[in-house]
Amino acid sequence: MDDKVKKKILEELTTRFTYHKPEKGQSEKYEVIRATALNFAKDLVEKVPDCMELSNALNRLEEVVMWANAGIARRS
Repeated sequence: MDDKVKKKILEELTTRFTYHKPEKGQSEKYEVIRATALNFAKDLVEKVPDCMELSNALNRLEEVVMWANAGIARRS
């Protein structure tokens, strides 16, 4: 692996595995994303039968929130 590539990978690892204290405006973005996801999750529970597919949908929605928040924390 060439040194440039290795350096870029190491920088990305630092970004991924380092705590990112919320900066001004980020907390509000997190709250909007969570509230939107919560409303959608409630809609899913009301409309989709209690089944594996509902469970999977809710788990994936939780992942969406996590990745969206990580994007804000890491890249803003």
